[in-house]
Amino acid sequence: MSKSLGNVVAPQSVTDTLGADILRLWVMTADTSEDLRVGPEILKQQGELYRRLRNTLRWVLGGLEGFSADEAVAYAALPELERWVLHRLSELGARVAGAVESHDWIGVYPELHAFCAADLSAFYFDVRKDALYCDAPGSPTRRAVRTVLDVLHRCLATWLAPVLCFTAEEAWQARFGDGDSVHEQRLFEASADWQDDVLASRWQAIRELRGVVTRSVEVQRNYKVITSSLQAAVTIKPKGHGGTNAFGDLLLDGWKDILIVSSFQVDLDGHMKPAFVDVKPDLPFDVGVDRAAGSKCARCWKVLEEVGESHRHPQLCRRCVAVVESGVTYRVAAE
Repeated sequence: MSKSLGNVVAPQSVTDTLGADILRLWVMTADTSEDLRVGPEILKQQGELYRRLRNTLRWVLGGLEGFSADEAVAYAALPELERWVLHRLSELGARVAGAVESHDWIGVYPELHAFCAADLSAFYFDVRKDALYCDAPGSPTRRAVRTVLDVLHRCLATWLAPVLCFTAEEAWQARFGDGDSVHEQRLFEASADWQDDVLASRWQAIRELRGVVTRSVEVQRNYKVITSSLQAAVTIKPKGHGGTNAFGDLLLDGWKDILIVSSFQVDLDGHMKPAFVDVKPDLPFDVGVDRAAGSKCARCWKVLEEVGESHRHPQLCRRCVAVVESGVTYRVAAE
């Protein structure tokens, strides 16, 4: 910046237009080993980064509506996906703890942003929103999700508090009330039991396979075979022996959730429709995508043949009929 050129970015003007939190975020993401650059475009990028962090906190808070400690699930009883999230938190917690000790924060908040954008919003939240929004309040999966959301809230709020001072305080008090402050809390420390490199490697492979299948689903969306992933029935056809080993021992219903489709099966008899085979020579299986059989549930939007079985609720699937007839209601907030 040069005073004579008039290209100075005044901190007060930034806080007046974008807020102090975004200015602090720029400071903490700047690489002090190089010349520091600041300007409207750079600050705009920081604003986008900030919005992702804030929206993640909002989504977590919405999913925690009415949560109590009695609902929490012990670590050993959590599904693999939830334990994978806790593993990622253990990695990030070590990164934050290291920054506190070394005073070197370069890259820490971009890593937190990448976690919120890629691991949470684009994957975990996307997969688990069905259980969170549509399962019965007492279902084991929904309780496990909310257990992890409780930990996520405490981690993100305390880790972001030194920089996003106002935002973290707002997120903390939205849950615990004005009488409590995030700035009186210690940085959340992840349990050493959450570190599981074997599990992390397994779920890295699962996410890679998910990407392959999801691309095939998108192809069929482009061809108008389906208009949403929940209209899809996915079939995996092995190429030779052991072609399904790449999918590990995750249950078929688990893959339906991971892929966000209404039907998933493994074709061992060669019945897959050739027109829907997405051939990939470098993979040990082909992916088939067709329209799922049945009707769309008006509540969860899955396409299932069981929709219509209930005379009282002909537009709902069995799960949604059970939840609706239980009379229990709850509220969650979308991102």
